Amino acid sequence: MSQFVVDPPVVVTVPVEGGGQFPVRRILCVGRNYAAHRREMGGDDRDPPFFFAKPADAIVPPGRDVAYPPRTENLHHEIELVVALKSGGKDVPVQKALDLVFGYAVGVDMTRRDLQAAARDKGQPWEAAKGFDASAPISAIKAWSGPAPQGRIAISVNGESRQDAVVADMIWNTAEIISEASKLWTLAPGDLIYTGTPEGVGPLVRGDRVAGEVEGVGALSFTVV
Repeated sequence: MSQFVVDPPVVVTVPVEGGGQFPVRRILCVGRNYAAHRREMGGDDRDPPFFFAKPADAIVPPGRDVAYPPRTENLHHEIELVVALKSGGKDVPVQKALDLVFGYAVGVDMTRRDLQAAARDKGQPWEAAKGFDASAPISAIKAWSGPAPQGRIAISVNGESRQDAVVADMIWNTAEIISEASKLWTLAPGDLIYTGTPEGVGPLVRGDRVAGEVEGVGALSFTVV
């Protein structure tokens, strides 16, 4: 007889290029980590990175469409490099941070922008704006060693370019992000970190075809339904 009083949740996984599944423990996200996007959203400085979270079951695996969420009239795309961790720890030095990395993926941080703006104006948390169902589309994870990706990051909607930049433009680089996150949480295998988005975020409507890529890492595409 099971000790659980209800069925335990299914482990959320993301496929790995070449085979296997990466189990997702949690999703941490970095806000305003590209200078132009920071200015786009009303800031212009290098404050320490700030984080918010999405639940693991916000993941949309590659090959699946994304449902337009309820209670919003202003859904936005935010293309991001995603870090997948194979090990963890706390207070990880920057020079050791990349040792925690299993690989990288392409992700989109879906945002109910109208709810985010309302929450910001009232000093309320962002969960409803950021952590909703199907708010974290992701590509397959590419196993990786060595320096973090630095190349082109881009997204188009219905063939029209929306965001086009380079990962090297991040205010806080990948190693710094991991290190800073480990000062706030004890990181662990299965953690994903969405590392922030460049300028050019914009709205999506039902029927839009979204295609994103990070140079050397991979690509993802989906339709908003």
